[in-house]
Amino acid sequence: MAHRSRISGTALVLRGNDIDTDRIIPARFLKGVSFAGLEAHVFADERSALRARSRMHPFDDAQRRGARILVVNKNFGCGSSREHAPQALQRWGIAAVVGESFGDIFAGNSVAIGMPCLRVSERDAALLQEAVEADGARTFAVDLEEKTIRSGNLVVPVDLSDGARAQLLEGTWDATAVLLAAGPQIEKTAARLPYLNGWA
Repeated sequence: MAHRSRISGTALVLRGNDIDTDRIIPARFLKGVSFAGLEAHVFADERSALRARSRMHPFDDAQRRGARILVVNKNFGCGSSREHAPQALQRWGIAAVVGESFGDIFAGNSVAIGMPCLRVSERDAALLQEAVEADGARTFAVDLEEKTIRSGNLVVPVDLSDGARAQLLEGTWDATAVLLAAGPQIEKTAARLPYLNGWA
């Protein structure tokens, strides 16, 4: 099982409150039977609209390509419960999202794929966003053990629920891996159940 205790890399800022899952991945891209290829359509409508006005969305900025940490504001991932939204972000390359608050279902779906949603104060969100925008090459390190995000002398406390933190640190966020690891125990239990073995 994969443990998630430390995530490091460059960062990307997406400013604005109440960014919902339909904005993250528009509904017309949800027709496939897998999540493959969703990363190409992250914020598709907004990116297209900005390009039409000769402006650039943060997810189109070549200097930000490869960023692993996304810094947002309030109520990120609100709206519908589509699990495609965190999948699209993660497949694009995002490994952790840091913000003031999150839609509950989005945060749960994110933890289920090993991508933590870490809460910070409004002041600290502003500090992080300014630091990221000032230097695209600046790296940040999220430490779930310490509950911090660090970059040089900048140290910001982050918060997430105890349950989500335990899942990420212990590797139990991956429900399939947990089930496979319990295979021998499941087989022993199944062998004792009369209705699975044709017993009267």
